[in-house]
Amino acid sequence: MEISAISWEQTIPLRQSVLWPNKPPEYCHVDGDIKASHFGIFVDGLLVCVASVYLTSNRARLRKFATDPRYQNQGIGSKMLEHIIQTLRSSQVEVFWCDARESAIQFYDRFGMQACSERFYKADVAYYKMEVAL
Repeated sequence: MEISAISWEQTIPLRQSVLWPNKPPEYCHVDGDIKASHFGIFVDGLLVCVASVYLTSNRARLRKFATDPRYQNQGIGSKMLEHIIQTLRSSQVEVFWCDARESAIQFYDRFGMQACSERFYKADVAYYKMEVAL
């Protein structure tokens, strides 16, 4: 397993197939992708997990975090989040946050992230804003 920086274009197929399989790939492009940092985990040369981080002042936002279903529940997503948090801790970032799908709250909670909003919806999917001070 190898974690490395990747281009935003490399994130699109996995974002689309995991997060929004019924939407076109263009739906998975985010304003700010060009300036964001993108990470990928490769297993035997295959990209199996992607995550993107968008910086605004001293805050970093995690978006479009997706792991190939064939590789879920194997600790790959946890390794990705650990890598990102460790990277951010060595920077000027003070707060790391994301809009977490309700189904993933326990996952983010393991990394010290706390829900800091009421439930809200995007395209009929329930989310909470979660954050952790670094």
